[in-house]
Amino acid sequence: MSPIEIGLASVVAIVVLVYIGVYIPIALGVVSFISIWMMRDNFDLAMNLLKIAVGDSVMEYTFATVPLFTFMGLIVSKAGLGADIYEVMNSGFRKVKGGIGMATVGANAVFAAVTGSSIASASVFSKVSVPQMLSYDYNPRFAVGVVAGSSVLGMIIPPSAMLIIYSFVAEQSVGEMFQAGIVPGLMLAAAYVAWIWTMGRFAPKYIGGRSFEDTEWMTWSEIAEKTLPITSLIVVVLGGIYTGWLTPVEAGATGSLLGLVIAVVRRKINLHGFWHALLETGHITAAILFLITAASIYSRMLGMAGVPNALGDFLETAQFSFFWIMFFYVVLMIFLGTLLDTASIILIVVPLFLPLIEPMGLSLVWFGIVTVVGAEIGLLTPPLGISCFVIKATLDDDRITLKDVFIGAFPFALVMLIVLILLIRFPSLSLAILN
Repeated sequence: MSPIEIGLASVVAIVVLVYIGVYIPIALGVVSFISIWMMRDNFDLAMNLLKIAVGDSVMEYTFATVPLFTFMGLIVSKAGLGADIYEVMNSGFRKVKGGIGMATVGANAVFAAVTGSSIASASVFSKVSVPQMLSYDYNPRFAVGVVAGSSVLGMIIPPSAMLIIYSFVAEQSVGEMFQAGIVPGLMLAAAYVAWIWTMGRFAPKYIGGRSFEDTEWMTWSEIAEKTLPITSLIVVVLGGIYTGWLTPVEAGATGSLLGLVIAVVRRKINLHGFWHALLETGHITAAILFLITAASIYSRMLGMAGVPNALGDFLETAQFSFFWIMFFYVVLMIFLGTLLDTASIILIVVPLFLPLIEPMGLSLVWFGIVTVVGAEIGLLTPPLGISCFVIKATLDDDRITLKDVFIGAFPFALVMLIVLILLIRFPSLSLAILN
C-alpha cells in the first residue's frame, strides 16, 4: 500500500473503531502509530514520534488553561451561581409567553461565561429549570429541548474547553479564540430567544405553560445579591484576558481562586466537596491531555502520508469553490456528530482541512469558531447527543423519555445550523472584536 492509501485507510479505521466503542484516544493513537510503522517500516521512528507527541502536549504552557478553567467551572457549579442567575432571569421574563425558556437561555449564556462546559450547564439547568417549567404546565418536550439547546452555549461562549482544544490543534492564540467566541455565542443565544418568542406568538401549544401573575418581581437588592458574584467572576476572568492584564492561564488561576472564595463565603463547599472537585478536575484534564496527545501523532501521521495535500489537490482539480468546500466540511461534521463527541470531531477533522483553509487566506480563528459551532450540533443529535443523555440522566423522570429530549432539542439544532450558515457567510461576525 502507498502512504496515501495507508493514511486514508487509517482515517476510516479510526471512525469505525470509535463507532464500535473503542476509546477515542486509543483509536487515534494506536491506528496512527501502526500507520507510521507501516509507511516507513520503522518501529523506532513510530516510537520517537509518539514520544515527541507526548512531550509536546505535556510541555505546552497554554495547556494549563484546561485544568484551571475546568476547576473554576466545577467550583462555580457547586457554589450555586447557575441557579441564582436563573432566578434573576426568570423574574425578568416571567410575563412573556415562553418566558421561563428565555430565562433558561439567558442564564445559560451567563453561566457559560464562567464554566465553559455544556455538560455542567445541562446538568445544572435540568435540575433548576425543567421542574419549574413542568410545574407551570409547559410542554415537557419544549422544557427539555430548551435546556439541551442552550447548554451548548457553554462550548461557544468563552472560556470554552473546545476553543482551547482547537487552539492547540491549529496553533492559534487561546486569547484570540476566546475573543472571537463572544459575538457568535451571543448571536446563538439571541437566536434561541427569538425562536422561543416566535413559537410563543404563532404556535403557543408547542410551548404550553400558564401565567405567572401570582409571582412577584425581585427587588434590586435581591438581584444584586444573586448577580454580583458571577458578574465579578466574568469581569475578572474575561476582562483580564481582553484588556491584556492577564494571560488565559493567569485568568484561569485567578478565576479559580475567586470562585473558591465565593463558594467558601456562601458555605456551599466543604473539604469533601473541594477534594471531589480536585479529583474531577484531574480526571477531565487527563482525558483531554490524552486526546490532545493522540491527536498530535494523528496529525503527524496524516502529514507523513500526504493526505491533506492529496485532498487539497483533489479539490483544486475538481475546482470546488469555497461554498462547496465549506458545505462538505459542515456535512462531515454533522455526520460525525451523530457518532463522536465534539473534541473528537475537532481532533479528527481539523488536521485534514487546515492545509486547505490556510492557502485561501482565510482566518484560522474564524475557521475555529465555525468548527466548534458545527461540531456542537452533534451534542443535540442522536445517537450520541451527549447533552441529551446528561439531561435524561439528571432528570430521572419517567414522564420524559430520551426520545422526548431528542425531539425537543431538534428545533434548537436547526437554529444552530442557521447561525452556522451566517457565520460562514459573514466571517466578520467572528472577527469583529479582533479587528
